[in-house]
Amino acid sequence: MEKRKYQSIVNKYTPKENRIYNGLVAFVIGGLMGVLGEILIELYSYFLNIPTKEASVFMIVTLIFIGCLFTCLGFFDRFVHFAKCGLIVPITGFAHAMQSAALEYRKEGIVMGLGANIFKLSGSVIMLGVVSAYVFGLLRLLLMGA
Repeated sequence: MEKRKYQSIVNKYTPKENRIYNGLVAFVIGGLMGVLGEILIELYSYFLNIPTKEASVFMIVTLIFIGCLFTCLGFFDRFVHFAKCGLIVPITGFAHAMQSAALEYRKEGIVMGLGANIFKLSGSVIMLGVVSAYVFGLLRLLLMGA
């Protein structure tokens, strides 16, 4: 088959992506995640009578737990299909990546399964986060002075 003819067939049947709609949905869902985080911080601060800084740690742990729980129950993938990056970018996406790998490789054992594969999806995020923190810290040191 001709290359152009094949490409026209592929273009005809490739689903079209509505980027504006996907961006708006991700923006709204991400905003709602931020609102949920603030509500959790306020609830923890009020009911546990702790400072906001400590309540934010409880909020992060709660969002990680919810992300892992929804991944285990099979809900998270359905939510992400609708919400796009609104759920993947926050800490819930990181929890989902870790939990998905743990569920997928659990049958291979703790060392060769979980230990070797749990960071497959999230390892690059951790590495790039550490490297970028180092680079930006170094830039701040150089630009701001010691």
